Amino acid sequence: MKKTVIALGLLLGFSVIVVSCGGGSSSSTQQKASGLRYRAFVSNSLFSSGVTSSPVLNIVNAINDQLSPSFVSLLGTVAQAQQMAVSADLHYTMVFSLLSQSIAIVDNTTETTATVAGGTTVIPAIILPGITESMFIAKDNTTGYIAIPSAPVTGDPNGAVVQISLASGTITATIPVAAAHFIVPSPDGTRILVFSDNSDSITMISTGAIGSGQDPRTVITGNAQNHFDRPVWAIFTGTSSAEIFNCGPECGGTVAGISPYTLGNSAPGTMLALGASTYGLLDGSTLYVAGTPPNTPCGAGTAAKTCGVLNIVDLGSMRRTAGPFLIPDGFHDRMAMGSLGQLFIGSHTCTSINEIGGEVRGCLAIFNTKNSQVIVPPQSGDATGMQPIPGRNVVYVCEGGAFTIYDTSTDKQLVQAFVTDIVGQSFDVKLVDPPLN
Repeated sequence: MKKTVIALGLLLGFSVIVVSCGGGSSSSTQQKASGLRYRAFVSNSLFSSGVTSSPVLNIVNAINDQLSPSFVSLLGTVAQAQQMAVSADLHYTMVFSLLSQSIAIVDNTTETTATVAGGTTVIPAIILPGITESMFIAKDNTTGYIAIPSAPVTGDPNGAVVQISLASGTITATIPVAAAHFIVPSPDGTRILVFSDNSDSITMISTGAIGSGQDPRTVITGNAQNHFDRPVWAIFTGTSSAEIFNCGPECGGTVAGISPYTLGNSAPGTMLALGASTYGLLDGSTLYVAGTPPNTPCGAGTAAKTCGVLNIVDLGSMRRTAGPFLIPDGFHDRMAMGSLGQLFIGSHTCTSINEIGGEVRGCLAIFNTKNSQVIVPPQSGDATGMQPIPGRNVVYVCEGGAFTIYDTSTDKQLVQAFVTDIVGQSFDVKLVDPPLN
């Protein structure tokens, strides 16, 4: 589900440090092997410790970008270290392994795999009934939810949302939802919106009803006037209000755009058509929306034949105020606002170009919200992780297995001497400490 592409010759706006890469916490440094106060974890499936390679979470000092000699070993727990999710209190990190289809639970305070609550027994890998691209840790900081589109369900089509306990390392509930692919929680944590492949409906799960004997699922299909068109994502604008991202033609549907929806209603409001809509970011009342309209040409300046687009929407008037701006194609599923108004946009399965002595481009675009310039850095591969560093003009990005540090304060892109050299194949990057005062 997605493509990728774009190009703009000017590389304005960023210093970048490229290194090999691949992806809640106590303020005390007493328990931490790294001794760092402000840490970023980078998931790395092929960390070399001599003769062999193993999955780890590398630890980067987010104060000065230095790589710690300490790391979180996942050897013997999961086969890979890829997508991560961090609890709101920064105590736990969930780490997904595609190869072993399992989850490791990491205790950020000790920089080790977590132990069963109240004991010393290490939590083993939680074996999942399939692979996932979407997971989060609930507001209680001890419950995880994972969407698994291929999960076998007796008597029903494949697909489920799995609930796990981070304290015990067990699956505590399986909620059947056919082809469940993406999940988005409401701000208060009482409901989860579930988006299924090749579907024009949304399933809403009431978390309080799980395990109660009542069916926690409600299916929203819309009506003849206002309906969904291959919905894939949502951004909540309030406790019970959200903007739904309709993938449309990119996902085999008809019309792409965003639809306002109030939880509890049987149908969304009128869709704002945008051509493409799979992911976005809300900044005040401004919504940035990315996607890849089929067969969108890139124009001059790149060998890529098709491109994605970025549109800017004012939610107050519910109208597009700028765009479309050309960006790399692919399925867009990452977006983060760095300092100084630099918007980082990532996709996977894009048109990646890596010509020796020629054009190099991948699935990352950087949009300057001050002057509407688009930058496509010379790094190939899928953009799989991004993390702005609060209080600094720095954004960490994983693209094509490389860990890259962008300086948002400069006017040009500059490859500097390596400050952080993460050897292996990293995938995701997350902060696990609160910003320093």
